[in-house]
Amino acid sequence: MPTIVLADDHDIVRRGLQSVLLAESDLTVIGEANDGLVTSELVERLHPDILIVDIVMPLVDGLEVTRRTIQYSPQTRVIILSMHDDESYVLEALRAGARGYVLKGSTSQELVTAIREVLADRYYLSAPISQHAIQTYVEKARDAKLDSYEMLTPREREVLKMTVEGRNSNEIADLLHISPRTVEVHRSNTMRKLNLRTHTDLILFAVRRGLISPDTSSMRD
Repeated sequence: MPTIVLADDHDIVRRGLQSVLLAESDLTVIGEANDGLVTSELVERLHPDILIVDIVMPLVDGLEVTRRTIQYSPQTRVIILSMHDDESYVLEALRAGARGYVLKGSTSQELVTAIREVLADRYYLSAPISQHAIQTYVEKARDAKLDSYEMLTPREREVLKMTVEGRNSNEIADLLHISPRTVEVHRSNTMRKLNLRTHTDLILFAVRRGLISPDTSSMRD
């Protein structure tokens, strides 16, 4: 019987997912988590067949949880839950190692279908993401020469631009209506994806990409 771990920081969402899966006699939920750190620990300990994880999680986001899962429990297939149907999110999920990407507005039956497709060692992308685009996404995800900037989510690009313009975490948080901690997580993810180490590296990258001009005020020490 396939085993499943559910990870979402909202209890009501986990309860809903649990009820959907309880209706399937051949599926069993063996663990739940409400943050990314606990999720990673559960997967490493339980080695479930399926991990269903929200892309936005406290402490460690769903994409990083996916990377850790592939490393520490390679037999576990990951399905990402997300509110975002933007290609950059889908592509980054596939690059992280996810086998499924299901939108939170999907029907319960679609989630069950995704689980069964992934268990059959196939990819599953939720509607309205075009099914015939799956192979294109997979090929892009495997392309080592793909522009790293294209791997940033829209929110990460916003944080990047505001950072190199000289705004601090609190200012960015106010403008984007998110917490300063979330800003820092987005900035950290951006630095990792772009393979940058310092704030100066980030500014130089932004200049090369034409995101800011060389004489912008953010170039000051």
